[in-house]
Amino acid sequence: MRADKGFAIEAGKARFGESFQMKGVTLNHLDLKVSTKDTEGNLSVFIQKGFTPNGGPPLHVHPNQDEMFFVVEGEYYFRCGEDEHYLKQGDLIFLPKNVPHAFIQLSENGKMLVQYQPAGSMEDFFRKTAMWTEPPSTVEINALFEEHGMVVVGPPLRLR
Repeated sequence: MRADKGFAIEAGKARFGESFQMKGVTLNHLDLKVSTKDTEGNLSVFIQKGFTPNGGPPLHVHPNQDEMFFVVEGEYYFRCGEDEHYLKQGDLIFLPKNVPHAFIQLSENGKMLVQYQPAGSMEDFFRKTAMWTEPPSTVEINALFEEHGMVVVGPPLRLR
């Protein structure tokens, strides 16, 4: 099914009422804004509220997806390939497929608009991370990333 007309999602609300509270690598909360159902899998968009200072995902690669982050509030450090980027409110970073990347939240709280294109199975990935009841092992993290078309290539970033 593809959306056949435009739609608006209120602040603090999620498309189809679908939100994800991550309980593994980070404690981030994601509200689905544009679903794979709306775009026949071409795009998914989330608002990610960051509640994990000094936390972030492991260094990983999306072989089939481009990714974009727009910082709504807070500060983040991103690594994309060999490049380092410090982002603050209003900054945007584009992460092309096949380039290793990760980020770490520098501020106490943060918020980013996150886009995946094509969408892949990112909605299901976040659905599954919300089901963890305790911090997962490295083996579990790597397996879940692989199951959803990503490859972990290094540990999470650490502040120097």
